[in-house]
Amino acid sequence: MCGITGWVSFERDLTTESTALHAMTETMACRGPDDRGTWAEGPAALGHRRLAIIDLPGGRQPMSLSTPEGNLALVYSGETYNFTELRRELTDRGHRFTTDSDTEVVLHGYLEWGEAVAERLNGMYAFAVWDGRHGRLVMIRDRMGIKPFYYYPTSDGVLFGSEPKAILANPLARHRVTLDGLRELFTFVKTPGHAVWDGMREVEPGTVVTVDRAGVRARAYWRLETRPHTDDKDTTIASVRTLLDDIVRRQLVADVPRCTLLSGGLDSSALTAIAARELAANGDKVRSFAVDFAGQTENFVADELRGTPDTPFVHDVAELARTDHQDIVLDAQSLADPAVRERVIRARDLPAGFGDMDASLLLLFRAIRDQSTVALSGESADEVFGGYLQFFDEEARNADTFPWLVRFGRHFGDDNGVLRRELVDSLDVGSYVADSYKKAVAGVERLEGESDFEFRMRRVCNLHLTRFVRVLLDRKDRMSMAVGLEVRVPFCDHRLVEYVYNTPWALKSFDGREKSLLREATADVLPKSVYDRVKSPYPSTQDPRYGSALQDQARDLLAQPSHRVFDLVDRDRLKRAAETDAPSGSHAVRRGLERTLDLAQWLDMYSPELVLE
Repeated sequence: MCGITGWVSFERDLTTESTALHAMTETMACRGPDDRGTWAEGPAALGHRRLAIIDLPGGRQPMSLSTPEGNLALVYSGETYNFTELRRELTDRGHRFTTDSDTEVVLHGYLEWGEAVAERLNGMYAFAVWDGRHGRLVMIRDRMGIKPFYYYPTSDGVLFGSEPKAILANPLARHRVTLDGLRELFTFVKTPGHAVWDGMREVEPGTVVTVDRAGVRARAYWRLETRPHTDDKDTTIASVRTLLDDIVRRQLVADVPRCTLLSGGLDSSALTAIAARELAANGDKVRSFAVDFAGQTENFVADELRGTPDTPFVHDVAELARTDHQDIVLDAQSLADPAVRERVIRARDLPAGFGDMDASLLLLFRAIRDQSTVALSGESADEVFGGYLQFFDEEARNADTFPWLVRFGRHFGDDNGVLRRELVDSLDVGSYVADSYKKAVAGVERLEGESDFEFRMRRVCNLHLTRFVRVLLDRKDRMSMAVGLEVRVPFCDHRLVEYVYNTPWALKSFDGREKSLLREATADVLPKSVYDRVKSPYPSTQDPRYGSALQDQARDLLAQPSHRVFDLVDRDRLKRAAETDAPSGSHAVRRGLERTLDLAQWLDMYSPELVLE
C-alpha cells in the first residue's frame, strides 16, 4: 500500500521540475512512511511513497524496465492477491524477476499484455505506467474503486495522485470549488468520476485512462453485468463460503503483522472467524481490534439505527475464535478534539461530514497501527449481500431516488439545513440528485423474464455497489492511510461481487432476514448471539459531553463573524444549534454542528476559491 503521484507535460522537460515533483510526492508521506522515490524522463515524472507490505527490501518504487523501444516506469498503490500465479505464468513466458514483490509482477504484466493486464489482476490497486515506447501514460484503477485515484488534465498533459492533495501541491492546479462541487459535497450520491475540486477527475473504478499528445481517453475494462443465476440455495451458500475461504486466505498474505477489524456484526465476525481458522492451521492467532466508547455499553440507549451495543458481541466472537483481542476505548474529549478534526480533513481533503464516525475511525486506526500494519475489514458486505435497513423498507426501495437518502432523511433531517437559504436555492440539490439517480439506474440491465420486484431489487443492489459503497471505501482508505495502515476489504473481491449480485433477491433474503446467504455460509464459525443479531451500523458515541464540546466550538466560531464559513453557513441557525439543550439528543442538530465545524476547518486549511454563482 502506498501513495502515488506524477506529472506528464508534453511541452516540458520534467527532469528540471524536481521541486514540484518533490512537493507532490511528500503530500503522500502518510500513505507511505517507509520509503520515497522519484523518477523523471523527458515529459514524464513519477513520485512514490511506500508502505512496505510484501518483499520489504525489494519492492522499491518507482520501478522501471528498459526495452529496445523505450523505457517503462511504474508507480503502484495497493495489493495484487493473485500475483504468485501471474508470476508463474510470466516466468513461463520468458520474464525474469529480481524481486518477490507484486509490483514487479504488475510491471512485467504490462510489458506482456499492455493495459489488458488489468483484466488479469485480483486485488485493490491504483497504478500509473509511463510507456516511453509510445509516449503515453496509462492509469488503471481496481474494479470496485477500493484504492483512490485522481487526475487533473492540463493544457499539455496531466497531473495525477492517490489523493487530491498531491495534485493541489502542483502550481498548475487551481484550488477552486464551484456550485457543482458543493452539490456533490452536500448530497450522498458519489457521482462516478466527480472529484469536487474544479478541473479534477477521479479515475473511475474498473477503468483505464490513457494520456498522450492526442489527449485523454477512458475505457472501462469491468462493470457489473446482469447474468442468469442457475445455482440452487444450497449450492449458492456453498459457493459463497468457498469464495470467502479463498479470498481470506489470499488477503492474509503479508510480510508484516496482520489483524482484523471486529465490530461484533455478521460481516466482521465472519471474516475474523475464517481468518482465525486459516491462521490456526499454521499455529498462529489472529489479532482483532474493536472500537468502543467510554461508558457506552453500560449506558446504551437503543434508537432507530442501532438496537444493541457492539462490545458484548465482539467479545463473544473473540472468545469463540480465540483471537488476541483488544478494545480501543475512546472518550468524548478525544472525539471532539479540533486537532483530530484537522487530521480528518487533511486525510480526506474535503469536509465529508461523518463527524465522530470519522474521528473514531482515525483514532482506532492510529491505535492499531502501533501493533499491526495490515487489517482485514468487513466493509461492503452490506452492499453485496443486502444488509442495510433500506433494502427492507418499502418506501425506501420503491422511491425514485437513492434508497439510503430516504432513510437518512428520516434520521438526520435535511443535510443542507446548515446552509444559507440563498445558497440552498442556488445549489438546487433536489434536481442534482434526481438527475444523478436517472443516470445511475439507466445502465442497470434487466434479466430476461425478471419480475418487476426482482428488477427493482437488482437496481437497489446496483446503486449500493456503484454509488453508496464508494463513499465508504474512500472513507476507510483515507482514515487508514492517514496513519499508514493498510486495510483490505475481502467482500470487495470482484468474483464474490459478481456472483452475489446476480443472485435473485428471493435467494439473498430467503429467510426474510438481511444477508441470509452470508449468515448461512458462515454459520459454523459464528457464535449464536452474532448469528441472531440484527444489523447495526458503525457505532457513534452517545456521550452528551461530545455534543456539548461541539457547541463550545460553535460558539467560538460565532465569535469570528468575518470567518469565511459564513459565506456558506446560516449564522442564525448555527447560533440556535449552539444554544439548544442536549444537542446529542438530536441527530440533526449534532450533524449540523459537525458539518459546520468541518467546513470551517477545511476553509482554514485549504483556502479554496469558492464560486457560488
